[in-house]
Amino acid sequence: MLAVGKPAPDFTAPAYHQGKIKKISLSDLKGKWVSLWFYPADFTFV
Repeated sequence: MLAVGKPAPDFTAPAYHQGKIKKISLSDLKGKWVSLWFYPADFTFV
């Protein structure tokens, strides 16, 4: 279960980085500061 102050579960998601879309996982960023942004329905015509 997710909770404030607890580690986030590892996951893989597409990310836009240096002009390309690639898959990145949270474990790739271990030991670094991470800020996750999520825009539901972004780039849709809803």
